[in-house]
Amino acid sequence: MIHMRAFNDFEIENFRVLANLGIKYTTFQTYKTALDKSYFDAIAPIRAYFVEEKIHDYAAQGQGIPNKEYREGFILTESLFVPAKASLYRPLTKKGDPRLWFSRLNRYANPDDIFALFHMDTTLYVINVTQMNIRQCMDSVDMNPIKEVLSELQGQGLSVAYELLEKLRNLYDDGHWYESEVQGDTGIGRAVESLLGISMNSDPNPDYKGIELKSKRLQRTSSKNGLFSQVPDWERSNFKNGKAIALHYGYERDGVRTLQVTVQAVHPNAQSLLLDISQNNEVLEMLEKSDGVVKEHIVEWQLLKLHNRLRSKHHETFWISVDNQIFDGKEYFKYSYIEHTRNPNVAEFDNLIMQQYVTLELLLNRPSGRGDTWNFKIKDKAMPILFPESNIYKLDPNSTPLRGPLPKKVNK
Repeated sequence: MIHMRAFNDFEIENFRVLANLGIKYTTFQTYKTALDKSYFDAIAPIRAYFVEEKIHDYAAQGQGIPNKEYREGFILTESLFVPAKASLYRPLTKKGDPRLWFSRLNRYANPDDIFALFHMDTTLYVINVTQMNIRQCMDSVDMNPIKEVLSELQGQGLSVAYELLEKLRNLYDDGHWYESEVQGDTGIGRAVESLLGISMNSDPNPDYKGIELKSKRLQRTSSKNGLFSQVPDWERSNFKNGKAIALHYGYERDGVRTLQVTVQAVHPNAQSLLLDISQNNEVLEMLEKSDGVVKEHIVEWQLLKLHNRLRSKHHETFWISVDNQIFDGKEYFKYSYIEHTRNPNVAEFDNLIMQQYVTLELLLNRPSGRGDTWNFKIKDKAMPILFPESNIYKLDPNSTPLRGPLPKKVNK
């Protein structure tokens, strides 16, 4: 199958603007064959977006021209509303693979251009993010088609967020240093929840009145953020538990055969493991692949289940950044700033996996005896693509919302 190319910096900046405006969107690439034939495949992220936004369900659509459906559509440029009727259909050939087309699209696209696709009510809109400068359009003193539509789509609804923000500002307390509850990666997160009066539990739902809390150290070496954990669909998988996978693909550590590795799409790791998406079956698979040949289908996840997990976990999230220091063998931290995200752009999750922005961190059959974890993580650079709104709240007035080492001394 053909995968969408990686986004360049200009396109990522356009997606960042859309994210900050709170726009839920999906993307597609205009391949030369698609422009020549005047149709392109409605791949899984597009189908997911259409279903989630109640626009269209290809699974319920019959095949052939009589079942073709249409939606009002527009191509937006810095100066034009271009009428572009959208046609959604499944042909009689090729098992009825879902297809999509916008009239006049080939007049405003080059091969391999990337488009953002979104809707307002029942009308579909597309913007060529390879060619259009969305920030420039939004900053213009004059109204233009892109600014007009995107401004109308902006939404609010921040009452609980303001309540939580006020609590965190009080906890900042002019840079007070707090002791981490336990040593290790989860210590600061547990301390933050404890300070907010949240008891430790295994509830998979968001932490504070529907808002998920994620704490991270500014002095960390990793450039990834944890999204959620999700075990595979064991009934549909060839391997039936993490221990079996560790015994087959793992290595010895402290007398135990364990597997603690990162798995990503496209490039297999040292254990020949990689992720791939089967668009036909709408599943994410972890495969063994070497010398270009798939040797084993190890485990799988239904994409819809992953989408629902992401949506429920991160409907609204406070990513709390802290400065930390070790003093007399104990870790201390103080609040720095918060990134507030809302409404994950679930339709982009699959693309980010295939572009290696979202990876899977495995901790299987650990010597400590702790349970297995299957953690999906996202690279910092891709955060604006996945989340449709982002605001920065500085608790420390001297903080710089950038990640990296910021050495501090603990005030005793």
